[in-house]
Amino acid sequence: MIRLHHLNQSRSLRTLWLLEELGVPYEVVSHQRDAKTHLAPDSLKAVHPLGKSPVIEIDGEIYAESGAITELLIERFAPERLRPATDSVDYGHYLEWIDFAESSLMLPLMLELFTKKAGIDDNEFLNGYIDTEKNRLFEYLDASVEGKSFIVSDKLSGADFMLSFDLIILAKRQKLDAYPNIRQYAEQLASLDSYQRAMRLEKNYDQSI
Repeated sequence: MIRLHHLNQSRSLRTLWLLEELGVPYEVVSHQRDAKTHLAPDSLKAVHPLGKSPVIEIDGEIYAESGAITELLIERFAPERLRPATDSVDYGHYLEWIDFAESSLMLPLMLELFTKKAGIDDNEFLNGYIDTEKNRLFEYLDASVEGKSFIVSDKLSGADFMLSFDLIILAKRQKLDAYPNIRQYAEQLASLDSYQRAMRLEKNYDQSI
């Protein structure tokens, strides 16, 4: 049995969606963000020293980091369905997009969030970096998903689960209007049955809603 330690409004949504898509038995241990600080509770630190989500337990072993969890679950339960063959050209691009989601793309988005929360969103240097980097990354991604429903081989893969977390939220907030291909891509992912099931579960687990 797989146990997912799920934190509301977090990257754990990637894993919750992936588990719904895989259709394997799993259980959820729900953790709630602090209503004032929006930080993860101490209960997650009892599971993993970093106190972050997602964390999964499989066969007595504990694994963290959403990218690693995504690859692990796909390798174990759906390698032929949710990733390209390892000897194919697409496999390298698959790994590239998985890392892109948490490295290149996440940095300016997190900086933008933190500067606003810290009340320093009028800093000329930070604003210039964030805007330039966001535009560069979104233009690259917009061109990459043009005419596609999925990022690699136009077939659902782990890379889509990784990219989904930020893009679907941005699309719902109408933050992607300047990038119609990304918006279409995000809306396509959000329309999938497994994603819809995951979001219904998230609403049940998220006590802040």
